[in-house]
Amino acid sequence: MAQATARHILVSTEEKCQELKTAIEEGADFAQVAKDNSSCPSSRDGGNLGSFGPGQMVKEFDTVVFSAPINVVQGPVKTQFGYHLLEVTSRQD
Repeated sequence: MAQATARHILVSTEEKCQELKTAIEEGADFAQVAKDNSSCPSSRDGGNLGSFGPGQMVKEFDTVVFSAPINVVQGPVKTQFGYHLLEVTSRQD
């Protein structure tokens, strides 16, 4: 069964999400941006979500995590929780 590890940043607006993505693409550290901005408890660990399989996260998350390239920031991804930046850090298909 497929497994992935990922990290994310959760914010309330698409605009803030895009602003943070631009900062990361310009060299800001993902983990530090997560600690400073994410409203998810995972922010304390740089946005790290650990390891999980398909169906363990919301559908919008799964779609990105199990198809996106490794180590490339994806988003904004809208879910019922807000707007996310996602980075898949590893995946075993």
